[in-house]
Amino acid sequence: MLLQELRLTVLLRLLFAGLLIVGPWPRAQAADLNTNSTQAACTFDDGKQMSVDYSRAPESGKNLPAGKVWAPGGQPIVLFTTAPLIVGAWEIPVGAYSMWVIPEKRAWTLIVNRDVTPGSTYHAQEDLARVPMQVGELEQPQQKASIYFGHSAPKQCNMRIYYGMVGTWVEFQEK
Repeated sequence: MLLQELRLTVLLRLLFAGLLIVGPWPRAQAADLNTNSTQAACTFDDGKQMSVDYSRAPESGKNLPAGKVWAPGGQPIVLFTTAPLIVGAWEIPVGAYSMWVIPEKRAWTLIVNRDVTPGSTYHAQEDLARVPMQVGELEQPQQKASIYFGHSAPKQCNMRIYYGMVGTWVEFQEK
């Protein structure tokens, strides 16, 4: 049993590394996204990792669609995790997911969705989790969306999204 778990761990790490190098998009689309696409990652103390790939396309002058599903640059945030996670009350298994947000003036919601099909639009029936995010105000406006991780405890990473004058964050726990 231990050997099978070790093989699965090695296989998942190789798959994860390949996805980071190649990306979740076909090569034709990757060329179009590379100029505005960026990644952020957080590594837990046991070496397992969660990372995101997202668009930093500027949307200056564009107001966020209050109460509606939104993603930076119109492309979903793609989450890769080699560790099972807990966000809010929801369990997120090892794998790849799309993430979207619903911005509100005083509260944002993070959506973790099973659909990672390149070029697809949001489909609520594929939601795995909807989690409230903390919201604060930034000192300086952000012209492009930025995502950062803070490794705040051995099994905890906080994801922050900054855009315009808004800073939001949510806590991910390694299960």
